[in-house]
Amino acid sequence: MTVYFIGAGPGAADLITVRGARTLARCRVCLYAGSLVPRELLADCPADARLIDTAQLNLDQIVEQLVRAHEAGEDVARLHSGDPSVFSAVAEQMRRLDAAGVPYEVVPGVPAFAAAAAALNRELTVPTVGQTVVLTRIAQQATPMPDGEDLATLGRSRALLVLHLGARYVDRIVDQLLPHYGPDCPAAVVAMASRPDELVLRGTLADIAGQVKAAGVVRTAVILVGRSLGAEQFRDSHLYSTARTRPHGPCAA
Repeated sequence: MTVYFIGAGPGAADLITVRGARTLARCRVCLYAGSLVPRELLADCPADARLIDTAQLNLDQIVEQLVRAHEAGEDVARLHSGDPSVFSAVAEQMRRLDAAGVPYEVVPGVPAFAAAAAALNRELTVPTVGQTVVLTRIAQQATPMPDGEDLATLGRSRALLVLHLGARYVDRIVDQLLPHYGPDCPAAVVAMASRPDELVLRGTLADIAGQVKAAGVVRTAVILVGRSLGAEQFRDSHLYSTARTRPHGPCAA
């Protein structure tokens, strides 16, 4: 049988993909991160499904449940918040399943940074202003950052930065980015993106840290820094330009 790593989306239950919901509906076992995945999603599981909250389980215990279900001939939904491709701790689970000979598939989900951009009503890549988005985090008590991926280095690009898992360290983030982006650079923080208690803070590097602390935001937040967030005067994209030569016929878009 198969383990399905399913991206549950950023928080709103209706932001799971159609494929994710259909896969969840046929799995007799579901492991989910209880502190992050909305409980409403579990209603998509079969009525007799075995539901396992992984909030208090370590990696060995989680993999043991996955392997046990596989050996019992049951498909397993491993429900992760956001999208499994970034900051999901899926890689080490896959490595363990490879060693155990257990097959798995990945069902992508809506990532938190996309939900944050939607909450801000912003496109993160704006013509002539910014065409690069860097998804990152900062070194803290968890896993250290690899050499060359510190904010001081990444900030030299002046690309739009999206920082996960860093709200409680906002002062440190601002201090490291100020020399590269300047105090007037637009910045935003979206906490609980897409959820009923979503909170959106907009400002600049000069004042965003104060807003975060005043609002009491310490977790489940995405920090965005970059000129694209405030861009108003920019050239239209070439995609729909009147100067672009377009094909004729049924494939023309």
